[in-house]
Amino acid sequence: MERVYTTPLLDKLGIRPGMRVAIVGDLDDDETARSFRAELADRTSDITDGPPKSDSEIVLLAADSTAELAAALPGLRARIRPNGVIWVISRKGKSATLRDVDVIAAAIEHGLVDNKVVSFSPTRTALRLVIPVALRPRA
Repeated sequence: MERVYTTPLLDKLGIRPGMRVAIVGDLDDDETARSFRAELADRTSDITDGPPKSDSEIVLLAADSTAELAAALPGLRARIRPNGVIWVISRKGKSATLRDVDVIAAAIEHGLVDNKVVSFSPTRTALRLVIPVALRPRA
């Protein structure tokens, strides 16, 4: 029996009301992504398109190549909170141009670790990157 998941996408991504969220890159290429923006705007008003504000809690990075990923990750890591998240959103299936192992390797290279995968849409997948607890500043 196939399991049907009913958890809303915003909940899967950990986006709570009032969070500071940034969208880097183009996510508007399919219907799910466009409806996602509307749902996101209902949940929080602190949304940035492009480079994130400092102390961002969640960054959604649309990337489809290792070059895009390598160029973006260093700057994004510096803009998130110590317990913040970078979601790398890329194509999945036969149209994928960025493999999960490439994302994981880039994450490690920039002091991040992966710890969750979510189906963002029928055509996109999302991999969550965080700063390891051991590397976070102590309060």
